[in-house]
Amino acid sequence: MLTRKQQELLLFIHRRLCEGGVSPSFDEMKDALNLKSKSGIHRLITGLEERGFIRRLPHRARALEVVRLPDGVLATSAPASGARPEASPFRPNVIQGNFALPGRPTPAADNVGTETVQLPLYGRIAAGTPIEALRDHSTFTEVPANLLGMGEHYALEVDGDSMIEAGILDGDTILIRRCDTAENGTIVVALIDNAEVTLKRLRKKGNTVALEPANAAYETRIFGPDRVQVQGRLVGLIRRYN
Repeated sequence: MLTRKQQELLLFIHRRLCEGGVSPSFDEMKDALNLKSKSGIHRLITGLEERGFIRRLPHRARALEVVRLPDGVLATSAPASGARPEASPFRPNVIQGNFALPGRPTPAADNVGTETVQLPLYGRIAAGTPIEALRDHSTFTEVPANLLGMGEHYALEVDGDSMIEAGILDGDTILIRRCDTAENGTIVVALIDNAEVTLKRLRKKGNTVALEPANAAYETRIFGPDRVQVQGRLVGLIRRYN
């Protein structure tokens, strides 16, 4: 899942490597994408590297290698690292697909600071007493793309105050990376007995699983390992002020 600017930068780097065998400078990238500062380019490159599309070559200045291109992109082959390709007319990359699809940035995202991604919004999750998961697959919410990393994500609305000492308030929208395992101390979405879901800090010890609140008014709940399934871990939060 790439944002529009990430995809534009990836194709620009690929084109320059094919034309001259040398990756463009940060200033050239900034000008090509009409960004005001190089900090935006640094963020885009980091995102591409984390997603496995490019690789930084060690001990070399301006050394980037395109590892792969997105699905649905037609392009000339990238040259081997450090090699200069034979002179040939460049065939522009062709991007196929609809940028308005869920999980992709909206067409209105014109700069790195305003790019958004649509995530499925799965209703309200109890941060106090567990409730059944509400999975409305027809509802989506837009979130800043730079809040997300690799993997599949979804959003939930918080209902309750049991995680307030972790900075999670009633009414917040939390961003969850889908996973089925998590390290001790991670705030997770936990499914209990295949019927209830809650947001808590995960603690494992021996053959027990503890779901720990971040509010002294609530008690930690202890379960056997077969009763709790991790549904994802917290990676971000959005708060709206009235």
